Amino acid sequence: MAVRPSSKENLGLAERGRADVQHACTVLGLRPYPDSIATWDDLAFAMVHSGGQKRLLLLSADMEPLAGFHGTRYSVETSTGPTVALLCPLSADNGHTLRSSVPSLAPVVLTRGPSIGTGDRIGLATPGHARALRNRAMAPVFAQQSVRELSRIQRSMHEVVDNAMWGVVQAGYHAGYAADADHLKSVADLDRAIDAGFTMFTADPGEFVADMPERLDADDLNVRLDALPWDILQCTLNDCCRRYANRKVTIAGRRAEFALMPSAQDVMHASVKYGRAIAHTVELYRHLTARSARDAFVFEVAVDETATPTTAAEHYYIASELKRLGVQWDSIAPRFVGRFLKGVDYVGDLEQFRVEFRKHVLLAEHLGGYKLSLHSGSDKFSIYPLVAELADGAIHIKTSGTSYLEALRVIGTVAPDLFREVLRLSKQRYVADAGDYHVGASVSRVVDPDGLREEELPDTLDQPDTRQACHVTFGSVLSDRRDDGRPPIRDRLLSVLSRNEDLYYRRLEEHFARHIAPFV
Repeated sequence: MAVRPSSKENLGLAERGRADVQHACTVLGLRPYPDSIATWDDLAFAMVHSGGQKRLLLLSADMEPLAGFHGTRYSVETSTGPTVALLCPLSADNGHTLRSSVPSLAPVVLTRGPSIGTGDRIGLATPGHARALRNRAMAPVFAQQSVRELSRIQRSMHEVVDNAMWGVVQAGYHAGYAADADHLKSVADLDRAIDAGFTMFTADPGEFVADMPERLDADDLNVRLDALPWDILQCTLNDCCRRYANRKVTIAGRRAEFALMPSAQDVMHASVKYGRAIAHTVELYRHLTARSARDAFVFEVAVDETATPTTAAEHYYIASELKRLGVQWDSIAPRFVGRFLKGVDYVGDLEQFRVEFRKHVLLAEHLGGYKLSLHSGSDKFSIYPLVAELADGAIHIKTSGTSYLEALRVIGTVAPDLFREVLRLSKQRYVADAGDYHVGASVSRVVDPDGLREEELPDTLDQPDTRQACHVTFGSVLSDRRDDGRPPIRDRLLSVLSRNEDLYYRRLEEHFARHIAPFV
C-alpha cells in the first residue's frame, strides 16, 4: 500500500508535510530519520532522535488526528500556519493507535507469491530487513517469532509486532508486511497471537508426531493405532485403509507427474506417525476460525521438526486428511530430506534433495496450489537456486537466528571485549541450549575467542560449529544477569547496536540480498 494515493494533488500534500516535519525537527532540536517522514490524510509523522532515544513525532493542524496518542505537546509555526506537534514514546499504546490510523503500518495477509520471514530476536533488525526487501518481488514477514524463542528471551507477542512496526516506520516501508506467530503448540498461544495482531499462524504439532513407527512390532503398532483420537479424526483405521491403501494416485503438476500407491502397512505407519498431529492441527484451526474470519489470516502447518523426512506418501496423507477434515491451509512445512542445521548451509546430497523436493512441489500443486515452507531456511545458499527453480514462486522461506548472528558480527567488529564475553557464554551454554534444535556442532570445535586478535573475531561466525553454537544460545545471552556489577549483556549489546545501527542495517541488507536473489 502506498503512503498516499499517487495523484499530483496528494503528492503536493506529501511534499509539504515532509517540509513541515523537517522544519518542526529543526525548531524542536530533533534529528529525523529521513526515510521515515510520511503523511497520511491530515497527519504527518516521522521517527526522530530525542535525548538519545527514538521517538515518534506527529504533526497536525488540529487535535483530531492526534486523538489516542500520548506524548509531549508543542506548538510549531509551519508553512500551513500554527501546527500541533506531539512527541511520543514508542509505547504499545502509541503503536496500536498508529497502526489504526495508518493502515499501511499494520500487518497484512500475504498474497500468493514468494515470501520470506525475517525473524528478529532483539527487536532492532526490521529497518535492515526492509532495505533488503524494498522494491523486491518477495513479500516480507517482518514480525516473526516462535513461542520457544519468546519464552527464552522473556518477550511478548505484542512486543514482536510493535518492534516490527516501529522498524517499518523508521525505514519508511509502506508496501505491506505480515506477522507470523511461529510454531504454535497450544490454544493459549494461539489466543495470545490473535490478540497481538498476527496475520499468519504456524501450527506446530511436532510433539504429537510419532517418529519411526516402522520400527514397532505388530503388537505395539496395533496398540498405537487403537489409541489414536479417531473421534477427532472422524474416521476409523478401516476407513483410512479403504481410502489410501493399494490405490494408485497420479500426482500431476504443470511440468511433471509421478505415481503413489501406498500399501496398507504404509497407511498404518502414516496414521501412527501423524494421526495425533493431524488431530491437534484440526483443533487449532477450528479455534482460529472460530475467532477470526478465514480471509483475515494465513495458516501454515509445520511438521518439519521430526527425526525423519516427510515422504511424498506421508505428505499426501497429511494434506488429504486435513482437507477431508475441513482445514484450509496456505502452506505446509515438511521435513525435507537432508539436514537443515541452524544457521549454516544445507547438509546433504543436492541431487537427492532436487528429486524429493520436486515431489513435494507436485503434491502442493495437485492438492490445491499451496506454498511449501522452508523452515530453518536461513543460510541455505546451496539449495536456494533449486528451490526457486522448482517451486516457481510457491515458496516461503523462514529465517530467524541469522539476523542475530549478523548483530553479533557487528559486536565483534566494534566491541571486541563484549563479543568475547558473548562467545564464551555461548560455548559454555551450547550443550544445555541445543537440546530441541537441529544442530551438528561440537563444543570442542567452537572457537576460543581469547586466543584471537580483535580483527579476527567477526570471522569466527563463519566457522560452522561456532555459528551454530551462537545461533541456539541466544536465550542464555539475552537473558543473562551479571553478578559482577556490570549491566546485563543484553543491555550492552542493544546499546552498541543502537550506536552502530547503520552498520547493522548494511550487514543485514547485504546478508538478506543473498537470500533473496535466487527468488526475484
